[in-house]
Amino acid sequence: MTGRDTVESVDFRLATPDDYSVLEPMVVDGFEPITWVKMIDEKYGPLNGVDWRERWKKRFRGIFDSQTVLVGEIDGNIVACATGTLDAETKLGYIDILAVAPGEQGKGYGRTMLRGMLDHFRAHGAEHAHLECLVWNEAGNCLYRSEGFEEVARSIRWFVK
Repeated sequence: MTGRDTVESVDFRLATPDDYSVLEPMVVDGFEPITWVKMIDEKYGPLNGVDWRERWKKRFRGIFDSQTVLVGEIDGNIVACATGTLDAETKLGYIDILAVAPGEQGKGYGRTMLRGMLDHFRAHGAEHAHLECLVWNEAGNCLYRSEGFEEVARSIRWFVK
């Protein structure tokens, strides 16, 4: 899918395998300040010698291989991405990752990328969308609220060694 958001001048397209080397560090670095996975290392240390960054890289590899990955570009440079899946039966799109390159944050690209992913889902039949955001991610929660998302539940992340 390609398109142009005239407000933020971001071009959208589906990711290709060649984009992986740009997207992986962007996602991992972008989530560093907010990921709960990092807290496990701080409390218990790396899991079997594998730190949170490597675990996130492994998670992203699985996401990249199994989900729709939409990238947002400006002048051919990737500034943001969103990943997700669509359940055609329920017409529900699930946004898993919404990430903006660390040097590009605060410029509205997260909002633009969110809208791009919602448009992509709508174009494929979605009537509803779902995502999750940690309570302490104030910027994310503010964004989703301002885009019409409503909080329906909270969850707790439990861990045991």
